[in-house]
Amino acid sequence: MTKKIKKTNAARILDGLGIDYEIKTYAVDENDLSAVHVAQISGLDINMIFKTLVARGDKSGVIMAVIGGGDELDLKALARASKNKSVEMIALKELLPLTGYVRGGCSPLGAKKNYPVYLDARALTLEKISISAGQRGMQIILSPQDLVKAVNATVAELTI
Repeated sequence: MTKKIKKTNAARILDGLGIDYEIKTYAVDENDLSAVHVAQISGLDINMIFKTLVARGDKSGVIMAVIGGGDELDLKALARASKNKSVEMIALKELLPLTGYVRGGCSPLGAKKNYPVYLDARALTLEKISISAGQRGMQIILSPQDLVKAVNATVAELTI
């Protein structure tokens, strides 16, 4: 008998939009929540794994940046894309109260509020990308165009 996977809010949102996706589960290592480690233990290619980072713009307030798992966010590029003068990462202690998600399980889908989402342009060069399903140990694999549609993402060059 196969174990039934409990759907997350992120998966339910995609269901409601009629968007095709696949859920990939993996064992969580609390000592290493990095995207590189997720790639190693899940068997997914690091180039398809995208992480969700939460930042605050001086004009826009809270925003989400979705970038490649092995990439580094360029805060100035995110500021330009989001029409802010400056952007800074939120403090880790703010993540759960702002989004409802914990580190290693933050998804651009289904946060407490519909924050503006900025997707790194590299995602559109890929057939499929993997994002957090909203909990540690679970990834959603979908087309980047479907993610753009689902969260009304702005696509921009966001990495160094």
